Amino acid sequence: MNWGILSTAHINRMFLAGARESPGVEILAVASRGQARADAYAGDNGIERAYGSYEALLADPDVEAVYISLPNSLHIEWTIRALEAGKHVLCEKPLSRRAREVERAFDVAETQQRLLMEAFMYRHNPQTRRLTELVAQHAVGRVRVIRATFGFVAHDPENVRLSAALDGGALMDVGCYCVSGTRLIAGEPERVAAEQALGGQGDGVDVAFTGVMRFQNDIAAHFDAGLALVSGDLLEVVGDEGTIRLTDPWHCRNPGIDVIRGDGGVERIEVETENSYRLEAENMSAAIRGEANLLLGRDDAVGQARTIEALYRAADDGRVVSLC
Repeated sequence: MNWGILSTAHINRMFLAGARESPGVEILAVASRGQARADAYAGDNGIERAYGSYEALLADPDVEAVYISLPNSLHIEWTIRALEAGKHVLCEKPLSRRAREVERAFDVAETQQRLLMEAFMYRHNPQTRRLTELVAQHAVGRVRVIRATFGFVAHDPENVRLSAALDGGALMDVGCYCVSGTRLIAGEPERVAAEQALGGQGDGVDVAFTGVMRFQNDIAAHFDAGLALVSGDLLEVVGDEGTIRLTDPWHCRNPGIDVIRGDGGVERIEVETENSYRLEAENMSAAIRGEANLLLGRDDAVGQARTIEALYRAADDGRVVSLC
């Protein structure tokens, strides 16, 4: 499957590394906003074709699918333009913070008969699959609470994550993983509440974000995410008989799951190490060939955007927001 990449963003290094591990994924082309930068990037990364505009790459008939790693604010625009150019699209998370935009993108995908997937790479990892199996098997009894965290310190003030104009922010960049992981376990939330601390490039972006979500079956969840705090990575599913704990739930570089029993006993479940980006690209490529179904589709992407939208509304207005 011949792929093109829109942008020379830092996250590409992870996707490229995963693609190189797969015999069924070929990175054929890369595009930047200038030819010199595209040429340099292609040369450094062994990519055959370099384009000085995104439009030029989308006009290449040999490119079958594109990976979009542009700033968040450009995701929907270029997803739609790529779909309309006849390309299948894997767009970096989050696809959008506005559910109506996600709906529109999938409408275009259906009209063009092309596939669109939001790139939550951790969802493709065996560790995540094992987590869902444990929950389904009631390994810790009835689920009551879900806890999640993801954070780091963005030191560079020019980092696009710190720009509200580019749809940056803690919730969009890392909190979206916490939202996704929680929804994977509990479904769609009924109501949310949130608080945020603002900073960034002076335009009011959230640098720390805390959310509380209520789900059906009396499941409560809370998370914290930040671009200005060292909070590490964590996902816990707490039941009435124990706790499932993942200490590397998002990167999945050191996979493994601890099941902590009510009596204090701990069972360590080892999980094979797999490159999530390779699995993501392989799933998309296989689905394009008609050999598999997309792991993540319209319903998940729309649910994700609806929840993020509600969380921002709750934080901005200082009130509980219902999604029912």
